[in-house]
Amino acid sequence: MAIRIETYQTEENLFGKSHWWGFPDLPEGIDFPCRGEKDEEGLEDTLTFICQLNLADVKPYDADNLLPRQGMLYFFADLDYLLGDVDAECEGLGFWPADAYNVLYAPTDTNLCTHRICWADGSSATLPAEAISFKEVSDKADGHKLLGMPFFDEVSWEAEGMLSLLQIDEDERWGLRLFDMGNLNFLITPEALAARDFTKVKLYFHSL
Repeated sequence: MAIRIETYQTEENLFGKSHWWGFPDLPEGIDFPCRGEKDEEGLEDTLTFICQLNLADVKPYDADNLLPRQGMLYFFADLDYLLGDVDAECEGLGFWPADAYNVLYAPTDTNLCTHRICWADGSSATLPAEAISFKEVSDKADGHKLLGMPFFDEVSWEAEGMLSLLQIDEDERWGLRLFDMGNLNFLITPEALAARDFTKVKLYFHSL
């Protein structure tokens, strides 16, 4: 079974909890993932923080015990163009290069530190954080989900033998447009998932 991800606005303090957008709460010693080298002003091109999952929240819905039972899982990718920044570059369809995304796993949810990304005027450079709820769905379900298989068969053909660790669908609420009814799939082999080796994750972008 796959696990549906549904998000909702809340006034709740989401520090250390599962949430979408906002700022990541990273363990000490782990930096916010960036892409490429610093520019002339010494600034780095940070990847977009997508979500963090406290795996204790996910555990009741992971019937096949595929994910770690505790700790934190974080997802980042270069989504500026897909979120409406027409001046940004987009990797396009197919597999993205390894520096265009990052998946981090921390085995515990302690000693976390919030990493804030802000514009020069101090305003937040991210979309507002939304809380996450989970429920079981079929392996081939569309929408935002953990585990299971990609919704589009074409992705499974290109990534034979891989599971969809995280599937991201278009979402008008956030201005997230994936060309024409597309999906982003963070993919991993069953062997890498069992070994908790999230450095082996690949990101595939498919659209109609």
